[in-house]
Amino acid sequence: MGFEIKMTTRIWILLAFALTLFCLPAAGQTVEDSSRRTIGYISTSGTVEDKSRRTIGYFRDSGVVEDSSRRTIGHIREDGTVEDASRRTIGYIKSSGTIENASRSTIGHVTSSGVVEDSSRRTIGHAKGIKREWAAAFFFFFFRPAD
Repeated sequence: MGFEIKMTTRIWILLAFALTLFCLPAAGQTVEDSSRRTIGYISTSGTVEDKSRRTIGYFRDSGVVEDSSRRTIGHIREDGTVEDASRRTIGYIKSSGTIENASRSTIGHVTSSGVVEDSSRRTIGHAKGIKREWAAAFFFFFFRPAD
């Protein structure tokens, strides 16, 4: 009987732990400025939050970018073309990490390690563990907070 009680207790503890993990909100990867101060968060599911953890938008797997009210504010196409809500091209995110404006001038870079750079390769932010397209769109096109 002692073994059954111990085993039952262990099962309950494991279940409680699993439920706790399941119920926790999705943790976001931190978005930082050049001084490594937190300026926002982007979850693995695409929810964008400001530094106070208020939801300010969403990156959808379909490429749609939404504001906090779930209104479409842009698109990121599979080929890296970035469009505004009216489907006008506003920039490009190349697979190399180079970011271009609509005129094809380089405006920045996102390295494979998540360092975000301006056109002169000066670090302007950090987005480690965040999809390159989302980091680029956050810093250069949609959600960049005012300094």
